[in-house]
Amino acid sequence: MSSQSAATLRSRYVEQAASDLEANRRRQEELAKKIELLKQEEALLSDILDLAERYEGFADASRLLPEQAQGEPVVAKAKHRGKAGAPKQRSASGKSKSAPAGARAKSGGAKGKSREPLLGDLLMDLLKGHEEPRLAKELRDELLEKHPTRDPSPQVVRNTLEALVAKGRVQRHKQQRSVMYTLTQSDNAG
Repeated sequence: MSSQSAATLRSRYVEQAASDLEANRRRQEELAKKIELLKQEEALLSDILDLAERYEGFADASRLLPEQAQGEPVVAKAKHRGKAGAPKQRSASGKSKSAPAGARAKSGGAKGKSREPLLGDLLMDLLKGHEEPRLAKELRDELLEKHPTRDPSPQVVRNTLEALVAKGRVQRHKQQRSVMYTLTQSDNAG
């Protein structure tokens, strides 16, 4: 191989490497932008789920009486956050409640029927039956056993328990890496 052909080959490799590096940098910038967008979407969806859980009873009423404007404040807050907020909010709350709403519709509507108790109330009732702290998993298993029509995910049970902690109705106990829950003294007496 002559020195001229080696120099030509080397210059091609250098050009190719420079081109590849530039393409790699552009791809990294694109991915960084996508990651940022995904983080924003995650934060938005997390906020929407928090709203849906906070207004669980409120959302049930708006689903049962769609002609009334009961759900507008929740949807209005989600719309202020961005275009994707409203549809995601509906699907997030619809996902966790679609089966019971469908069951109500098939059985002749909601008139004359009592609404299902809120998940927080069911968890409070389960905690009343125990003196010692309980894991969220244990409470969920007991809930599934006593209320087979209810099937909240483990995360929904934990979030509901944490909401009850925030309201001062349940106490959180940490034992090593486990988090356990009991009723507060005021709720335990009642």
